[in-house]
Amino acid sequence: MTIPFILNGEDVVAQCSVDKRLVDILRDNFKLTGTRADCRSGFCGACSVIFNGRLVPSCMIPAFRVKDGEVITIEGFMQTIEYQDILSGFSQSNFNPCVFCQTPVILGTEALLSHNLRPEQQEILSAFIDVQCRCIDPNLLIQAVKTVSEIRQRRLYGRS
Repeated sequence: MTIPFILNGEDVVAQCSVDKRLVDILRDNFKLTGTRADCRSGFCGACSVIFNGRLVPSCMIPAFRVKDGEVITIEGFMQTIEYQDILSGFSQSNFNPCVFCQTPVILGTEALLSHNLRPEQQEILSAFIDVQCRCIDPNLLIQAVKTVSEIRQRRLYGRS
């Protein structure tokens, strides 16, 4: 099967069998190992990517669904100014997600703020409902996302 799609801002084509999942395509075809295939059931969040603007578990996305879509992995996102906003906001809030949940929390923050730059507390909690990690303090997460939001607003509009 031939699958054209946009990966981290570049047009790519993947050749794979029909039983492949997005996580396998990213790891096997493109050597993007920041997307981990831990649970393979969509529960843990370790394989999270932004797919067509939404945070999704890539282990649950069949290859055929990727066709003509857009995928952003942590490797691609790390090259952006938006990533720097998130790092700054997390640091200012003393929010340090563990290695297990760092990728889904970073990409989830981006997915949320790209759709709503001023999310309310419940929207923030809802955005991370699928990230299953014991290290996350919900109150600290809310504060960190709000801090990132303020940083982003200052960068984009010169105010918060």
